[in-house]
Amino acid sequence: MGKIDVPADRYYGAQTARSLIHFAIGKDVMPPELIRAFGILKKAAALVNQDLGKLPPEKAKLITQAADEVIAGKLNGHFPLSVWQTGSGTQTNMNVNEVISNRAIELAGGEMGSKKPIHPNDDVNMSQSSNDTFPAAMHIAAASETARRLLPAIKTLRDALDAKAREFADIVKIGRTHLQDATPLTLGQEFSGYVNLLDRDGGRVAVALDGLYDLAIGGTAVGTGLNAHPEFADRAARKIAALTGLPFRSHPNKFAALSAHDELVFASGALKTLAASLMKIANDIRWLASGPRCGLGELTLPENEPGSSIMPGKVNPTQAEAVTMVAVQVMGNDAAIGFAGSQGNFELNVFKPVMIFNYLHSVELLADACNSFVEHCVNGIQANREQIDHYVRNSLMLVTALAPKIGYDNAAQVAKAAHHAPHQPPRSRPQPRLRHRRRIRRPRQTRGHDPSMRGAPIMDTSVIQRGG
Repeated sequence: MGKIDVPADRYYGAQTARSLIHFAIGKDVMPPELIRAFGILKKAAALVNQDLGKLPPEKAKLITQAADEVIAGKLNGHFPLSVWQTGSGTQTNMNVNEVISNRAIELAGGEMGSKKPIHPNDDVNMSQSSNDTFPAAMHIAAASETARRLLPAIKTLRDALDAKAREFADIVKIGRTHLQDATPLTLGQEFSGYVNLLDRDGGRVAVALDGLYDLAIGGTAVGTGLNAHPEFADRAARKIAALTGLPFRSHPNKFAALSAHDELVFASGALKTLAASLMKIANDIRWLASGPRCGLGELTLPENEPGSSIMPGKVNPTQAEAVTMVAVQVMGNDAAIGFAGSQGNFELNVFKPVMIFNYLHSVELLADACNSFVEHCVNGIQANREQIDHYVRNSLMLVTALAPKIGYDNAAQVAKAAHHAPHQPPRSRPQPRLRHRRRIRRPRQTRGHDPSMRGAPIMDTSVIQRGG
């Protein structure tokens, strides 16, 4: 293909440089979590190839040293490739091979780009193909981030909501169905529903996580394991498990592992379900906190920042809004993952980069949103007992408790009569006698002024009649 210039201060080589030219699409680059997973995979492969007698110990040592720097994130600046590249992820696999090769050469005191003593294909990529390394790295990254980042975040939010459920256990409030008044429950019971949603969501994510522990490594080009030692697949999976502390294992069928990514589609579905729960929880909380004067006002949320550039004193439920936007994005990511996962042709699915990019994006957003929601909102939620009690005392649906005694039809008549009865304002407290009286000038009556309102306070809400 001819020569191509490669920056002297970069560890990558010609294949990466060509990819930068041919795939200058957008600003999305391969996630660092995926690059780290590749470092783990290349280290494991070198150690297993050494154990199998295919790679000399001195070469294995150099490769593992360079791979350790990739794992630690020290070389992240040398992985510039776009997500929008070949669907097998070949350019990124070669990017990793070239960086590890040149860094190993540098460690050995050699000349970068010479491919001596470490060749990017013959040594770093030994017993491997992009077709099995990329899906294996996808699973390593997805499983690691799901297990160590997302599941703890779900539990953190779950525990915070559970603490609130216990705190609010004795607060009786009015329920709402169809956005209309319903029978009472406790605020603690309402929050317990949120807790159970997250309990079940965490369980679903954990079930999906198990499938991500199956690794495609050892399938090489089309699943047959060509050019790999017969024991390489199982040994490599065990080595990766040892390096990560997670129970990775060799996928039982490499043809399925290369040509479809149903495990990732399934896991993304669990993330979408979690997003649906978070949407419901965050929406409920911001609705219950709506106000402060003209909304439901049953909850009070922390006042984190000004809510308006024009309306002084306005504070908005911004944390809940952020969570709901995250939920929408995760649902969109899942749609892309599902469609991409359906596009395997014969022996290879060539939508791998977009699938792992969107999955890791969803995990990151969900984990960060859960943690932020806890710290900046849930921990500070307070119940407005006075407002909650007001709604309970004035709800028509309390009549439901009478239905077993007087019958449904009679209870309905009671509710109807109460709903249409004139509103009776509460008795005003007697005003204390003032030692000195002061004459107050009343505003002149204007055209259209109701004479019956003469002398009434301008904002006296006791004159407002309940609508029919």
